[in-house]
Amino acid sequence: MTSEPPDPQADARADRILTVPNVLSVLRLIGVPVLLWLLLVEHADGWAFVLLVVSGFTDFLDGKLARLLDQYSRLGALLDPFVDRLYLVATVLGLLVRGILPWPFVVLLIGRDLVLAAVLPIYRRRGLPPPEVIYLGKAATFALMSALPWLLAGQMDWAAAGFSRAFGWALLIWGTAVYLWTGVLYLGKALAVSRSIPAVRRGTHEPIQ
Repeated sequence: MTSEPPDPQADARADRILTVPNVLSVLRLIGVPVLLWLLLVEHADGWAFVLLVVSGFTDFLDGKLARLLDQYSRLGALLDPFVDRLYLVATVLGLLVRGILPWPFVVLLIGRDLVLAAVLPIYRRRGLPPPEVIYLGKAATFALMSALPWLLAGQMDWAAAGFSRAFGWALLIWGTAVYLWTGVLYLGKALAVSRSIPAVRRGTHEPIQ
């Protein structure tokens, strides 16, 4: 069986930078310091709530547009999960400072990402890309990013504040449990790679003995 020849056009499409999904990801990235300013400086919880909702919607939208418009790119594959992590970390730290989110949840959520960041060199030393995003992990991130604005809304003076707090806590507990479970799955993948694929010398394909 012969392998298919490389497709230069496919490679060129994957190397694109200026795509609609990438623009949305950059706009979300710009929103991170704005969110912290709204939460910690202005205490403008209503606007922070709106920004979190818009960010969650654009996160969902950029993946859909990448498929519908055939605008997948290598940059987007790295940028989208990076912005997801950054938004999550910034939001949980902001809510921790405000006293809305208890520190054990912050330790669990950020600790999970720090552990997974620490195992990324396993892939780099073998000349491999980072592992593909697990769909369940995407769902857990969506649940967490949905929980946080509801918790924030529960602090505001409006009729549904009690419902917002209860609904936000339900999403937070479920999302945290699944987020930690997917962290275990990612960690298992990294350990399997470390055991089955030898590391290579930098700049060569020669295994390290």
